[in-house]
Amino acid sequence: MIRRMATDPIPQFPSGFLWGVSTSAHQIEGAADRREPSVWDAFTAEPGRVKDGSTAAVACDHYHRYREDVALLAGLGVDAYRFSISWPRVRSDGGLDFYDRLVDELCAAGVRPVPTLFHWDLPVSLDWLKRDTAAHFAEYVSTVADRLGDRVSKWITLNEPAEHTLFGHALGAHAPGKQLMFDALPAAHHQLLAHGLAVQALRACGATDIGIANSHGPTWPASRDQADLEAADFYDLLLNRLFADPVLRGEYPEGIADLMPGDVPADLKIIGEPLDFYGVNYYAPTRVGAPQGTDIEFGGLTIPAELPFSVHEIDGVPVTDFGWPVVPEGLTELLTGFHERYGDRLPPVVITENGCSYEGIDDQERIAYLDAHVRALHRAVEAGVDVRGYFVWSLLDNFEWAEGYARRFGLVHVDFETLARTPKASYAWFRDVLRAQR
Repeated sequence: MIRRMATDPIPQFPSGFLWGVSTSAHQIEGAADRREPSVWDAFTAEPGRVKDGSTAAVACDHYHRYREDVALLAGLGVDAYRFSISWPRVRSDGGLDFYDRLVDELCAAGVRPVPTLFHWDLPVSLDWLKRDTAAHFAEYVSTVADRLGDRVSKWITLNEPAEHTLFGHALGAHAPGKQLMFDALPAAHHQLLAHGLAVQALRACGATDIGIANSHGPTWPASRDQADLEAADFYDLLLNRLFADPVLRGEYPEGIADLMPGDVPADLKIIGEPLDFYGVNYYAPTRVGAPQGTDIEFGGLTIPAELPFSVHEIDGVPVTDFGWPVVPEGLTELLTGFHERYGDRLPPVVITENGCSYEGIDDQERIAYLDAHVRALHRAVEAGVDVRGYFVWSLLDNFEWAEGYARRFGLVHVDFETLARTPKASYAWFRDVLRAQR
């Protein structure tokens, strides 16, 4: 529980700073009968894959209730709305019509649309282990940009390829449920290649504001013992540098390129296409030590004994209802560290996700969490990091992947029986923060 509530106003951010909230298609849209199946539909159909046995067939029914949700955005007063476009829906007859209507509604409400083109819901007929999926993605991106580019100026290619690779392809905890361990690396490479091809496709359609949403967090060694330091360095490589270095430097960390398929030097020239902003999803640091010789249950995942690291609790900090540690200063540490590591190669940063899971409509813990993280972000700005925006995860309580509906991240409560929306205390708090920033 976070008990300290800040009373001082949030410091002022630079003029033009972009304030928003985020969602993803599979987690809120529903209307599964109006699109092709995705890998998540196949995954949730398998017994035991989702903890409460639920699916996203209806979710928040945003597909039918999007006008109500845009009205909530307008009432909140955000500058922008980050949503994702369902590739399986676009492949269906009339699939882009929904996004046409949504973008029109957002523009009419004065809310800037910021689409993410892939947020884990891969069409079930495709596979990130296959190189041609990247080419298919570029074709899909061109189709979307041709249709929406007259009203959309800010684009995000991929969301969290690190998690999609680790959870979905290495550990099997997320769709598509593969347990390939380090043989999952081609899925990482092909997603990064898809990102680079998407940047090229968007540029060809005239887009001038393009980024990616990578998840990052500081890696803290469990001790100063050499074994723990080496394990932490490897974990940091796997979850941070493996996905940032190719995009920002056009190269893989030492030793990784040899593990990737295809003509890697040629691919890296595509992956390293210059970006206009770099999206960071931040939730928490990770405390890492040497392998323990046994499986470890952590954060709802099983960390297999054969991995060359173990993950540990961070002592002395509060946790969310999900059990995730609450460490706002980790955001400052992460951003200043990226600023030092990448220098001029780091474009302006946008925090594309930051949020927490707590129960209740009078969600004072969420308010305290967001307040502390916005202040930590401001400290990074004061330290010289060029940060241009902040998006809260999430507008709505939603289908939280393998957790089903057990975790609530929304500023707006959703009754999943009636689908009624009820703004929480955090919704009013964020609305007031935005008013004070103007």
